[in-house]
Amino acid sequence: MSAFPEIKSIYTDGACSGNPGPGGWGSVIYFANGACHEMGGAVTQTTNNRMELQAAISVLEFLQDKNLPAGVPLYTDSEYVKNGITKWLVGWKQKGWKTAQGKPVLNQDLWQQLDQLNGGSIDWRYVPGHAGHQGNERCDQIARAFAHNQPPKLHQITVMTELSNPNQQPTPTPELLAPPFSESRVLHLQDLMATLKIADEIAAAGYLISSSELADLMAVHANAVTSKGDEWVWRNWLISRVRREGNQILWQLERINS
Repeated sequence: MSAFPEIKSIYTDGACSGNPGPGGWGSVIYFANGACHEMGGAVTQTTNNRMELQAAISVLEFLQDKNLPAGVPLYTDSEYVKNGITKWLVGWKQKGWKTAQGKPVLNQDLWQQLDQLNGGSIDWRYVPGHAGHQGNERCDQIARAFAHNQPPKLHQITVMTELSNPNQQPTPTPELLAPPFSESRVLHLQDLMATLKIADEIAAAGYLISSSELADLMAVHANAVTSKGDEWVWRNWLISRVRREGNQILWQLERINS
């Protein structure tokens, strides 16, 4: 049997409309010879974190019998996934799948799957989302398309035949494809409009929301919210820290007229 071709990098991403709501995931494997293999899927009712995990699980399932060398880079824009697999997982298992606060670990079923598939070949790396990284942007397109029940055309190969044949013309990577899928951009804008409408409704009603809820609205990690201070501007809203209730910090949104 021919040796499995060298992998240059792997990218994964997840998306969810509503969080919870319809979700999708996308993964792309880039090979050293210029070919790529894309995967994606959808779940009718899920969360963004579960889709981020599913993207990583699915690509590792695809590669689990391929005898990979150590140090294959896998890029995710989810600090939840990256920190979970590299830092938190050991402690969770030692505590019987409990957090440091003694609460059950969320998404335990998916974390257990990922733990079983993570054989040590993967070098887990974080990459900022929507920062122009081609692999991350392509995974985001795939995930969002599946979340909106509009599965995109995926570049897929019969890996052991196509990639192991030196005379095979490699499948072009997204860098060589032009232009990017316009429908994916439309889906992204639709998600953005839904997010902005929700923010307006929260501000108009005077609702207070927690740091984690605000982070979900902004599509950032909760630490990015709490590190900004007591008052700051996000897009068209002034974000103000109102009070603390137990372990929760509550925030208020005020629309800025411009």
